[in-house]
Amino acid sequence: MANLKSKYSFEICEERDIECEGYDGVVFISSNGQEAKSEKLKKTISEFVSVDPTLKSEIAILPVVDIPAKKLVYAPTGPLDADYDDVRSLKETAAKAIRRALKAGIRRPLVTLQENAKFPKSELVTLLGILEGLYVPIQVRELDPQKLPTIEKLGVHTSNKDRTASLVKQALTLDIGLNVARDIGWGDPERMAPPMVQQYVEKHFSNTSIKLTVIADINVINKEYPLFAAVNRAASVVERHRGRIMYLEYNPSDKSKVKETLFVVGKGVTYDTGGADIKAGGIMAGMSRDKCGAAAVAGFMQVVELLKPEHVRVIGAMSMVRNSVGSNCYVADELIKARSGALVRIGNTDAEGRMVMADVLCKMKELALDAINPHLFTVATLTGHAHLAVGVGYSIVMDNGPAKSAGTSKRLYDAGEEIADPFEISTIRREDLQFHRGKAEGDDVMQCNNNPSSRTPRGHQGPAGFLLLASGLDKHGSGGDTPLKYSHLDIAGSAGDFPDQATGAPILALANAFLLS
Repeated sequence: MANLKSKYSFEICEERDIECEGYDGVVFISSNGQEAKSEKLKKTISEFVSVDPTLKSEIAILPVVDIPAKKLVYAPTGPLDADYDDVRSLKETAAKAIRRALKAGIRRPLVTLQENAKFPKSELVTLLGILEGLYVPIQVRELDPQKLPTIEKLGVHTSNKDRTASLVKQALTLDIGLNVARDIGWGDPERMAPPMVQQYVEKHFSNTSIKLTVIADINVINKEYPLFAAVNRAASVVERHRGRIMYLEYNPSDKSKVKETLFVVGKGVTYDTGGADIKAGGIMAGMSRDKCGAAAVAGFMQVVELLKPEHVRVIGAMSMVRNSVGSNCYVADELIKARSGALVRIGNTDAEGRMVMADVLCKMKELALDAINPHLFTVATLTGHAHLAVGVGYSIVMDNGPAKSAGTSKRLYDAGEEIADPFEISTIRREDLQFHRGKAEGDDVMQCNNNPSSRTPRGHQGPAGFLLLASGLDKHGSGGDTPLKYSHLDIAGSAGDFPDQATGAPILALANAFLLS
C-alpha cells in the first residue's frame, strides 16, 4: 500500500471515524436521496434542505460545528431513474464535489463512502471519482505546478472498517493506471510525440514485472510493419516525430496457473493531420487525442503490473506514430503488401488508425497461435461514426465469431456497467468485410473509401472488417482450423475530447472483466 500511496503528492489515510482530527472538510456523496449514517451529518443536511430544497440536487458547503472538520461538502446526485441512470452518477458527482471543495479552500478533505444496494461497486466508483477530480494534467504539473490547486491530505472512511484499506488499495491501483493513460492522452503533440512516449513508458516500467521492447529502427519497421511504415513515412524525416512500436509483456511467475492470455493493441496517433487527405475546415484541432487507444494500453499494463495477476498473461502493444503531411507522405492509390501478405490499396490517408494497428495485430496473431486461451483486442479512437452512433462517454465493442461465442462483448458490457466505464455492443457483419475486399484486379484489401466514417454506412463496424482482412485474422474464424478470439474496441466516444479530460477508457472495464474477477 505504501508503494501505491507514494505515487501521489498528498497523504492518503484510511480513517475509522469522520470525527477524527486533521481534516478541514468532510465530503459526502448522497446517491438518490441516500441519508448520511452519521447523525450529526444527517441533522445538518436535514436542517439546510428544509430551508433550501434545491440542496437535494446541488452541491453545497455546509457548516457542521460539532465535528472537528467544521465543514461538510454535501454532494447529492439528485433523483436517479431506476431504469436509465447508472453508477456513473456517483463518479461524476464525486469529481464535482472534490473540485468544489478545492474552490472552497479545503485542503485536507475526509471522504465518507456509503454502500448502495443497486450498485455493488458504488464505494469504489465514488472514490475513483474523487481521485479523478484531483488529477492535474502532466504539462501543468511540469510547466506551472502552482496553477491548479491540489490537496495536502485525503482521508477515506467507510462503514466497514476492516474493508476500507482494501477498497483504497484497489482504487489507487486503478487510478494510477488511469493516470498513465491520462498523461499520455492529455500530452500535446510535442510532449507526447512517439520518442517522448517511449521515454515516459520506459520510466514507468523500469525495474518492474513488465518487459518492454521498443521497435524504433526504421529498417525493421519498413520490413516487418509496412502499413505502419506508410503512415510513419512523412514523420520519419523529423527525428522528434519518428514512430515507435512498443510491446509491453507481463508473464506470471507460475505459468501453470495461467488461464487466459490477452493481446491488446492500441492506436497511438500522436497527431493526425489527415496526411495528404488533410483535415480541413478546422477539424484538425484536438487530434492530439488520437493516441488514447495506446494510452489506454499503457495504463492497463500499469494496472497489470500493480496487481500481478496469476491467472492471466498480458501483452500490450502501442503503435505510436504521427500522421504528418508533406512531400514524403503516403497517398491514396498506393498498393502496400501488409505483414500478413495481403495487398492493401490505400483509399484515404486519414484512415491511418487501422493502418498503424493492422501489422501489429498480425504480429500478435502469430504469438497468439502458441498462447494459452488467447484473446486479441484492438483499442482505438478510430471513427467519428462511433461517436455519433453511441454518443459521449460510451465505448463500442464488436466481436469476431470466436469471441462472440465466448461472450466477450457481454463480459465487457457487464464489467463496464458495474464500474462506470460503459460499453455498447455492435456486430461485425458480412457487409463490413465485403466493403473492404479489394476492388482492383489483384488487390486483397481496400483500406477505405473517400468519405469520412460519419458519412459511411456501418462506419464504425467496417474498420473491424479491415483489421480482420489486413491482419489475416479472417482466416481464424469459427470455421477455421485455429479459431482465435478477437474484439475491436472503438473508444472515439469515451476517450475524452479536448479540452475535456482524457478519461483512460476502457481501462476500468478491461480490468474489471479480466483482472479483478
